[in-house]
Amino acid sequence: MLKDILSVITKYRVSRGWTEYQLAERSGLPQSTISSWYRKNMIPTIPSLVKICEAFGITMSQLFASPGDTVTLTPSQTSLLDRWSRLSPEQQDVVFQLLDKMKP
Repeated sequence: MLKDILSVITKYRVSRGWTEYQLAERSGLPQSTISSWYRKNMIPTIPSLVKICEAFGITMSQLFASPGDTVTLTPSQTSLLDRWSRLSPEQQDVVFQLLDKMKP
Protein backbone atom coordinates (compact mmCIF):
# COMPACT_ATOMS: atom_id res chain seq x y z
CA MET A 1 0.00 0.00 0.00
CA LEU A 2 1.36 3.41 -0.98
CA LYS A 3 2.03 5.67 1.96
CA ASP A 4 0.12 8.96 2.15
CA ILE A 5 3.19 11.05 1.44
CA LEU A 6 1.42 14.36 2.05
CA SER A 7 0.54 13.26 5.58
CA VAL A 8 4.15 12.24 6.16
CA ILE A 9 5.42 15.61 4.91
CA THR A 10 2.89 17.35 7.15
CA LYS A 11 4.03 15.29 10.14
CA TYR A 12 7.67 16.24 9.60
CA ARG A 13 6.76 19.89 8.99
CA VAL A 14 4.54 20.18 12.07
CA SER A 15 7.07 18.36 14.28
CA ARG A 16 9.53 21.12 13.41
CA GLY A 17 6.98 23.87 13.96
CA TRP A 18 7.25 24.97 10.33
CA THR A 19 4.53 26.55 8.22
CA GLU A 20 4.15 25.60 4.56
CA TYR A 21 5.88 28.88 3.79
CA GLN A 22 8.88 27.95 5.96
CA LEU A 23 9.09 24.54 4.29
CA ALA A 24 9.05 26.28 0.91
CA GLU A 25 11.87 28.62 1.99
CA ARG A 26 14.01 25.79 3.34
CA SER A 27 13.41 23.48 0.38
CA GLY A 28 13.72 26.08 -2.37
CA LEU A 29 10.30 25.12 -3.74
CA PRO A 30 7.61 27.72 -4.44
CA GLN A 31 4.98 27.81 -1.71
CA SER A 32 2.32 27.67 -4.43
CA THR A 33 3.70 24.27 -5.46
CA ILE A 34 3.50 22.90 -1.93
CA SER A 35 -0.01 24.23 -1.29
CA SER A 36 -1.23 22.90 -4.64
CA TRP A 37 -0.18 19.37 -3.57
CA TYR A 38 -2.65 19.62 -0.70
CA ARG A 39 -5.43 21.45 -2.55
CA LYS A 40 -5.35 19.04 -5.48
CA ASN A 41 -4.22 15.97 -3.49
CA MET A 42 -1.25 15.60 -5.82
CA ILE A 43 1.81 13.43 -5.30
CA PRO A 44 5.03 15.50 -5.38
CA THR A 45 7.61 14.70 -8.06
CA ILE A 46 10.79 12.86 -7.11
CA PRO A 47 12.95 16.00 -7.54
CA SER A 48 10.54 17.87 -5.24
CA LEU A 49 10.69 15.06 -2.67
CA VAL A 50 14.50 15.21 -2.76
CA LYS A 51 14.34 18.93 -1.94
CA ILE A 52 11.82 18.28 0.85
CA CYS A 53 14.10 15.60 2.33
CA GLU A 54 17.09 17.93 2.15
CA ALA A 55 15.08 20.62 3.98
CA PHE A 56 14.15 18.13 6.71
CA GLY A 57 17.69 16.69 6.85
CA ILE A 58 16.46 13.17 6.15
CA THR A 59 16.91 10.58 3.44
CA MET A 60 14.23 9.42 1.01
CA SER A 61 14.25 6.04 2.75
CA GLN A 62 13.44 7.78 6.03
CA LEU A 63 10.59 9.69 4.38
CA PHE A 64 9.01 6.49 3.08
CA ALA A 65 9.89 4.23 6.02
CA SER A 66 7.23 2.48 8.04
CA PRO A 67 7.64 1.90 11.77
CA GLY A 68 10.18 -0.87 12.28
CA ASP A 69 11.81 -0.39 8.86
CA THR A 70 15.58 -0.19 8.63
CA VAL A 71 16.60 3.15 7.16
CA THR A 72 19.82 4.62 5.84
CA LEU A 73 21.15 7.64 7.68
CA THR A 74 22.58 10.74 6.06
CA PRO A 75 26.29 11.40 6.63
CA SER A 76 25.49 14.19 9.12
CA GLN A 77 23.10 11.89 11.04
CA THR A 78 25.78 9.20 11.17
CA SER A 79 28.31 11.73 12.43
CA LEU A 80 25.89 13.00 15.07
CA LEU A 81 25.14 9.49 16.35
CA ASP A 82 28.85 8.65 16.41
CA ARG A 83 29.55 11.73 18.53
CA TRP A 84 26.51 11.03 20.71
CA SER A 85 27.76 7.56 21.53
CA ARG A 86 30.97 9.05 22.96
CA LEU A 87 29.12 11.31 25.42
CA SER A 88 28.63 10.37 29.04
CA PRO A 89 25.04 10.08 30.32
CA GLU A 90 25.49 13.47 32.01
CA GLN A 91 26.66 15.07 28.75
CA GLN A 92 23.75 13.52 26.88
CA ASP A 93 21.40 15.05 29.44
CA VAL A 94 22.97 18.48 28.83
CA VAL A 95 22.43 18.06 25.08
CA PHE A 96 18.77 17.18 25.67
CA GLN A 97 18.38 20.25 27.87
CA LEU A 98 19.91 22.43 25.15
CA LEU A 99 17.65 20.90 22.49
CA ASP A 100 14.60 21.46 24.68
CA LYS A 101 15.51 25.15 24.93
CA MET A 102 15.78 25.34 21.13
CA LYS A 103 12.23 24.13 20.44
CA PRO A 104 10.13 26.68 18.55
